[in-house]
Amino acid sequence: MAITKLDISMLEDVSGANNLVKLDANAKIPATSGAGLSVSPGPLTNASDPTISSNKTLGDLWLNSTSGEMYICTDATAGENVWTNVGAGSGNVKPYHGWGSSYGYCAAGSLAGPTWPNVNTIDKFSLVTTSNATDVGDLLGTRGNNGSASSTTHGYSAGGEVNVIEKWSMIADANSTDVGDLVSPHTGSAEGCNSTTYGYMAGGHPSSTIIQKYSFSTDGDAVDTTADLTAAGRTDRCGGNQSSDYGYCVGGGQSGNWVTIDKWAFATSANATDVGDLTNGTWSLGSTSSSTYGYTMGGGTIGHGRGDIIDKFSFASDGNATDVGDMLQNTQRTFGIASTTHGYGAGGTNPTWPGTPSYHPVWTSIEKFSFASDGNSVDTTQDLTQARCSGASSQI
Repeated sequence: MAITKLDISMLEDVSGANNLVKLDANAKIPATSGAGLSVSPGPLTNASDPTISSNKTLGDLWLNSTSGEMYICTDATAGENVWTNVGAGSGNVKPYHGWGSSYGYCAAGSLAGPTWPNVNTIDKFSLVTTSNATDVGDLLGTRGNNGSASSTTHGYSAGGEVNVIEKWSMIADANSTDVGDLVSPHTGSAEGCNSTTYGYMAGGHPSSTIIQKYSFSTDGDAVDTTADLTAAGRTDRCGGNQSSDYGYCVGGGQSGNWVTIDKWAFATSANATDVGDLTNGTWSLGSTSSSTYGYTMGGGTIGHGRGDIIDKFSFASDGNATDVGDMLQNTQRTFGIASTTHGYGAGGTNPTWPGTPSYHPVWTSIEKFSFASDGNSVDTTQDLTQARCSGASSQI
């Protein structure tokens, strides 16, 4: 039988711990303070934001009682939670995919000077063992000073004396394929950086302030984000770093040395802002990122010297970089790669200026430094298949 009307008097004699409502002596619902009410089930309350390892259930709410930010779990994959901000604030909690747990890749690059011939080799080396790199494929042509990016499945090379964007699989060894073109050819560009959905190139040669991006999900040409760097002239292999929400263009220069750390938001088209300085003006540097810090390795220095400094700068708060260690030798143009625990510098060169010795040595060695504790890099005892520098890199 359907109940079409509820007689409120039916609630008068209800008793017990699970009452929905209890009428007062006048058969009225009594007024009460809001402080005496509770909602069940309610949000998980904590003094801080959730993390990718909070490992709650899909749909769970999380209230940061310190900031008032509210999140809902939209992906409960263990260790890779995604918490979407559903409050008045902004910023989601999501996995940072800019590091690898299995392999690092070094694509193309330049051999020894003074002529700096380029190659097309794609090398792969283990981030788990100390085995040497193996040649697993080729780019479409020889490349040098090509920018790079890394999705969860593919490594990318952009530019390098051409405006081609190409990608290679990190799931199955294979040659690269042509997936699009840059807005304009940027040969001596940043190493590039990436969000979870796009690869980015900032600045480059010829001198430009353009920040452009290309999609990981759909092959195609790059587009101008309409955001610009704070200055042009970042044309000699400035560093590329990324957090989960921001891209960074670091150092670099054409007629001088740069200390500038530029930062721009992936989610908007706002111009980059100058958020700090490196400890030393540098160009042709290597770069890599943990989930919390950007790192630079070596690079050219004032007076055309070569440095061995490892700098790091925080993603959580804008500010200057700090010197946290040294590379094994003075180096520039090294391939920058990241595992979950270490930054890697593969290959590189240490030419004197203006060309003595004339052969401009390059090397095959791969070194690494810890993200967990500041300190010098160590030799992994691994080698690339060819001594080279100035190429694209990725990791999985």
